[in-house]
Amino acid sequence: MSEVRVMIVDDSRVAQDLFTLYINNSEKYKLVRTEKSADFAERFSRAELIDLILVDILMDKGANGLIAAEKIKSICPEIKIIAVTSMVDGELLKRARKIGIESFWFKEVSKETILDVMDRTMAGESVYPDCVPKHNKKINHAFSDELTEGELKVLRLMTAGMPNSKIAKKLGISESTVKNHIHNMLEKTGCENRTILAIEARVSGIAVNID
Repeated sequence: MSEVRVMIVDDSRVAQDLFTLYINNSEKYKLVRTEKSADFAERFSRAELIDLILVDILMDKGANGLIAAEKIKSICPEIKIIAVTSMVDGELLKRARKIGIESFWFKEVSKETILDVMDRTMAGESVYPDCVPKHNKKINHAFSDELTEGELKVLRLMTAGMPNSKIAKKLGISESTVKNHIHNMLEKTGCENRTILAIEARVSGIAVNID
């Protein structure tokens, strides 16, 4: 059986080194390409001889691995993709499934190793966590589980720089409801304003827009 040709897309040197170590120590896989940015999808073509891609969801400068994965799937649907991330967010799982990504791996909290997920994925399985792991992160004075789902939805769109009017339209709620959610989050976190709140949310990884 020929080796599985693997591509790594991750801007973290630590993650790259870990994935490379697993691949080099396995007789099944061969690392053929490494990228640090999701921009690689713009240059991707069917001429690429790749069987499996490990792609980080959120990279430097807001690069979105899910958008890159969606582009790859439209060009080469036969390539298998494993989305990897440090962000523990159920919305990421939903989006990845919708795109058609075969498998999903949380970097810090998954029970399986990435190699286990790679093996199962190449065997034809779709490997996703049964549930979102508990991984409570802090944003200023509040923990992530103190924010409601409605507040988190607003916060995700805030990290993309959306004004209240567009957030309201996107979520199908009133602008006053958006303002109430933001007010409540400012109270809980102790952030001085919505800009600081959005920045803190993005830095902590609690809520990042994935559309």
